[in-house]
Amino acid sequence: MLQKIGQLVGVGAIAGVLVAALALPAVGGLGITARNVATGFLNMPGELETPPPPQRSVIYDRNGETIAEIYDQNRELVELDDMAPVMQKAIIAIEDSHFYEHGGIDLVGTFRAALRTLSGSTQGGSSLTQQYVKNVLVESATSQAEQEEATETSISRKVRELRYAVALEQRVSKDEILEGYLNIAYFGDGAYGVESAAQHYFGVSADELKLEQAAALAGAVRYPYLYNLRLNPEDAKNRRNVVLDRMVETGEITEAEGKEAKAKDLELDVRTPSNGCMPSKQPYFCDYVVQEIEKSEKFGKNETERARWLRTAGLKIHTTLDVDMQEAAQKAVDKWVPRKNEARKVAAEVLVEPGSGEIRGMAQSRNYGPDESKLGETSINFTTDKNRGGSSGFQAGSTFKPFTLAAALDQGKKFSTSFSSGNSTTVTGQRNCDGGRLMPWPVKNAGDTKGGTSNNMITGTKGSVNTYFAQLQKSVGLCNVIKMAEKLGVHRADGESFDNPRTQANNSFTLGSEEVSPLTMANAYATFASGGVYCKPQAITKIEDQQSGKTIEIEKDCERVIDEDVANGVSYLLQQTFKGGTTTGLEIGRPAAAKTGTTDGSAAAWFAGYTPNLAGSVFVGDPRGPQNYPLRNVTLGDRTYGVVYGATIPGPIWQETMRGATEDLPKEKFPPAPKKYGSKSEDSSDDDGPGTTATSNTADDGGVPNVLGQRENAAVRALEDAGFEVNVSDTRIRSSHPEDTVAAVNPDPGTSLPQGATVNVFLSNGAGSDRATTVPEGRAWPPGTGPVMAPAMGREGT
Repeated sequence: MLQKIGQLVGVGAIAGVLVAALALPAVGGLGITARNVATGFLNMPGELETPPPPQRSVIYDRNGETIAEIYDQNRELVELDDMAPVMQKAIIAIEDSHFYEHGGIDLVGTFRAALRTLSGSTQGGSSLTQQYVKNVLVESATSQAEQEEATETSISRKVRELRYAVALEQRVSKDEILEGYLNIAYFGDGAYGVESAAQHYFGVSADELKLEQAAALAGAVRYPYLYNLRLNPEDAKNRRNVVLDRMVETGEITEAEGKEAKAKDLELDVRTPSNGCMPSKQPYFCDYVVQEIEKSEKFGKNETERARWLRTAGLKIHTTLDVDMQEAAQKAVDKWVPRKNEARKVAAEVLVEPGSGEIRGMAQSRNYGPDESKLGETSINFTTDKNRGGSSGFQAGSTFKPFTLAAALDQGKKFSTSFSSGNSTTVTGQRNCDGGRLMPWPVKNAGDTKGGTSNNMITGTKGSVNTYFAQLQKSVGLCNVIKMAEKLGVHRADGESFDNPRTQANNSFTLGSEEVSPLTMANAYATFASGGVYCKPQAITKIEDQQSGKTIEIEKDCERVIDEDVANGVSYLLQQTFKGGTTTGLEIGRPAAAKTGTTDGSAAAWFAGYTPNLAGSVFVGDPRGPQNYPLRNVTLGDRTYGVVYGATIPGPIWQETMRGATEDLPKEKFPPAPKKYGSKSEDSSDDDGPGTTATSNTADDGGVPNVLGQRENAAVRALEDAGFEVNVSDTRIRSSHPEDTVAAVNPDPGTSLPQGATVNVFLSNGAGSDRATTVPEGRAWPPGTGPVMAPAMGREGT
């Protein structure tokens, strides 16, 4: 200890003389000045904090593959043992050949600097330790003032660096200083640290550098811009040769080795790692992760601090993204709504895992970029809320109707709850959450959606009957429906609460007149799939902070918000939409529940649905304003649409996505319909109170499967799986179902038949009709077995 103190005092005295010479070369009384400076030097604080320098952060998918890299400085820290020995020798030879001999100050170099100062120059004289100190001070500066202080051309800065260098050498080893220097040094062209420089210029790791490569990098450190290997190859090559000559002089290499290396070209293999979300294959999910970190207070005191942490701390950010599911979603949205469509429509889709809230995919049919004027480009993530880089949301249409179903079931209402529900009605007497009475509400079924004269929960849901749901909402109570939606995590995308005058005066809440994001809808439907357990959407599972050495585990945030029977009851009802309802023909080959949605005038179209282990929602519309640019008479790719409904484009996007996304998931069944809600038949005579009536249709369980609207192969497979022989007629019949899909079966869907009985299948000729009334030639329908047609798909209220 006494020896170290003596060394420090000696160095301090020498430093005093040198600094005095540098500062006062033409002034007498050098001894007094040197003594005073030396005393001040020793009294200066010497403890230098040496935090890890800024390095790039990496975002990973759930399998550990890189999604994106984000950084202010392209740097990857490595240990000295992972740097080629020849690289270490090259940097010492050219920058500080006495590095392992001095105590932090190269006296020879410093005396030389003093002489240069006398002649008007302030260059030279810095040891590797001093250079490391300077870089640390620059990189750790957190304000403009600190930045200027660390880079100013002044004697005081030199003295400060000398003091820190001497103290640092007393505290850490030479190898630690060399490692720190090679990790913090700038090698030009955006490459910080030797590992990133080796990868950038030569496509190799630092431990793979050859002699000529190491010499080139060592030469660039003094003037990174002048000796930029990519931009100024001739200057860089000449500088490399100077380094090689110096290595020969210091005995690090032989003259023959130096001559051989000098004869080689630079042979660059320039590679620049991507920075930010724009180059990513999953840019919108990447953007969501960035927004989650920058906007969340748990990651820092303010947004500026959090943004700096993200871009400098070398974070390893582990996320929930499933690349296969993401790819399935992206492929589907791009197919149905091409990115550069002249109509400027967009499709956005989100996939969420029920029971965890983990986001498996975020896709939209736009290129990610800042220039909104470019066709097909945007930086707005339409899948999420405004405060996470998204939009102010879009009206969700009839995808809101399940919230009314949940509120009704939560009150103990049964599936048989019925209302006289023709094509129009006026609902009066609704009250908002403040008890205020709402104006009379005239409501009608849009398009040719028909619910008959009376509907219950099953038929009302299958046909998405507006007049039925308007009356069900009144029966349940508007405020209770709003509160149910809130329980399920539903909220406006613009951040405004439902407790606002506009929403509280909104009769048509059940018809989806509130602006929400696809993420909100996917997560609400995931709550039904999970049996009533709501989980906050989660994109990040873990963050490893390489600067602090700490790991932040992101716990799932889940709670039961509705009774399991309520959730299972809604799931049962939404499964019926595939059985002659609005989602018929959009099956995915496994149990699923879903709902279409189309807003007034086809301004926007939605589809939301789920299996027991994956939920997804799709929005299609115009970001410029759906009401001003509706989905009418639009051309997307090679298809032209007179009107777009929820089942027209969002439905096929969801179908194709889910088929691909669930390929590796187990084929799970939904729980059975809770018995407490009564009969599962559309024909129910149960009385649920005054003013309710029943409607008569076919049974849902057992018997002939309902394959109306399905393609021939899928229909035949379903019928055969049910144990029936199948006869596909050569005769096509008039039907509202698309051409070549099933228009009718004989006997009707739901008819009980013995195993092995024959079911006749008739395909549609696409001519269009509300009901098949033409008896195929040579055949007659047995009494009561005429083909029952599904309600036309994709209407508001659908």
